[in-house]
Amino acid sequence: MRLGLFGGRFDPPHLGHLLAAEQAREALALDAVWFIPAPSPPHKPAVASPEQRYAMTMLATASHPSFAVSRLELDRPGPSYTFDTVQQVRAAEPGAELFLLTGADAYRDIASWHRAAELVRQVNIIVVARPGYNLEQLEPDFQARAGVVTIIGCDIASTEIRNRLKEGRSIRYLVPESVESYLVRHHLYRQQPV
Repeated sequence: MRLGLFGGRFDPPHLGHLLAAEQAREALALDAVWFIPAPSPPHKPAVASPEQRYAMTMLATASHPSFAVSRLELDRPGPSYTFDTVQQVRAAEPGAELFLLTGADAYRDIASWHRAAELVRQVNIIVVARPGYNLEQLEPDFQARAGVVTIIGCDIASTEIRNRLKEGRSIRYLVPESVESYLVRHHLYRQQPV
């Protein structure tokens, strides 16, 4: 099995995440893509709770037969590192060929990741990037170990979605309808009433 691992805050998950996962799945002939919400990333704290982000990611991916959402990082005690997640998946799926999907912005910081040098030797690193991105600014070893999947330009960011909600603006067509309904129902990212 060819398995894509797509970790992140998903705070909230949006159409850009889904588009990136689908284009990587297609380009790499992946059998499945696991979305792996991070419990509380140390470098970028999340706004919504881990359980809310898990629920939204489940809603966002529900209609795709090759997408699944994993609780690996949410259920593991202590700090959550990508290296540990890859080891856990490798133990659970010993015959799978693993592809770690990461955004170009996150991969720029790969040298600061926990056990990064070991990580890039144990899994296929796939940088999901917009047209024109290159890896030239990375250290040569990290540059050489990454493949790039160029996706259709889709400039959607979770930060923008949170800001739009905070300002009372529409997020229609930025997130799946099921996620939008969840956000409205739970009043996520909105300013508290005075």
